Amino acid sequence: MTFKSGVITIITVTCIVFMMSCSRSNSPITGEGNEGGEESGTQLALDETYDTVRLGVRLVISYNAADSMFEGTIENTTDATIDQVRVEIHLSNGVELRPTPNVSLASGEKKSVTLDATVQNFTGWSLHAEVGSGDAGGTHN
Repeated sequence: MTFKSGVITIITVTCIVFMMSCSRSNSPITGEGNEGGEESGTQLALDETYDTVRLGVRLVISYNAADSMFEGTIENTTDATIDQVRVEIHLSNGVELRPTPNVSLASGEKKSVTLDATVQNFTGWSLHAEVGSGDAGGTHN
């Protein structure tokens, strides 16, 4: 390997690593095969539980009708810390429940998630969750 080809290889590998790390920023962790969208678009019934692993985070969320709350857990299934994990719920009536606060999850760490859905009338819901430094702002209820 010549010096020039070695430098080109190093630059190429560095660019690939950089692009991979950029693509992880603000990555949704829902919707199989939907890396660039906000959520899968799949509406769940009120009695269904969302349970999937995406980008190393396992999400288990369901609606508790008695308390009008969405409750569940987020869990890091990787060997590294995952930063800025947040979850929001999109209701069938168009309302978005505010995202949970950004949290970091150490390897194997599991945290509870709750979102209040009182005073809402809806028949279904979908999940929107992200990992990384994205804009979690906007108009939410």
